[in-house]
Amino acid sequence: MEVVIVPDAKAGGELIAEAMAQLLGRKPDAVLGVATGSTPLPIYAALAAKVRSGAVDASRARIAQLDEYVDLPAEHPESYRSVLRREVLEPLGLGMDAFMGPDGTAEDVQGACEAYDAALAAAGGVDLQLLGIGTDGHIGFNEPCSSLASRTRIKTLTEQTRVDNARFFDGDIEQVPHHVITQGIGTILEARHLVLLATGEGKADAVAATVEGPVAAVCPASALQLHPHATVVVDEAAASKLKLADYFRHTYANKPDWQGI
Repeated sequence: MEVVIVPDAKAGGELIAEAMAQLLGRKPDAVLGVATGSTPLPIYAALAAKVRSGAVDASRARIAQLDEYVDLPAEHPESYRSVLRREVLEPLGLGMDAFMGPDGTAEDVQGACEAYDAALAAAGGVDLQLLGIGTDGHIGFNEPCSSLASRTRIKTLTEQTRVDNARFFDGDIEQVPHHVITQGIGTILEARHLVLLATGEGKADAVAATVEGPVAAVCPASALQLHPHATVVVDEAAASKLKLADYFRHTYANKPDWQGI
């Protein structure tokens, strides 16, 4: 696992967007796995700026969803499909034909989960998967004690998560779905490159557990230690609990320029 410490969220977004740009240069039809939330927004903004300037051609890129609400209509403004259309697809000049995601409104939810895993495999797999991390170490909606071999499946949201997400539903928790479909940890680990971005002091304990702690289901993100190409990009605040921070700074500062992240 490579750990890159950057000054702030903007610098992290630009670094990761450059890695995505290089990937698209090598493989124009790359499958980009994307996440929702506020953390990856600097990445999407930086990548969209490259597309607008003509530095990157994303016209053949394919966008794969990490998770989705269950029983929330796809056209609902807070479905993750709608959020990603606004934050990723439209800024990159892509239509919904470039998008892959699970059907959260399917009558057979388990069947939809299995179908999404199959669709990802049929597409050749995810080339680069973006991840955020929760304060408890969760990735996607894989909460602590999720199986490290788990596949895409339905998960029940905790009451706290529903309270936190109520701000997107006019402050009304009754509008927040109780269930989500999420890629499992085993599914996530099949991506060729995992890139986790974490910013802020509130993520410092989770980052330390992910990078320097044992591989354990109690910290789902620690499964990234098992991946052959995982990159953790953190700002100074999120890196504040890392015992090996100086080592990570040294190794990144002295790596070959051609290697990228």
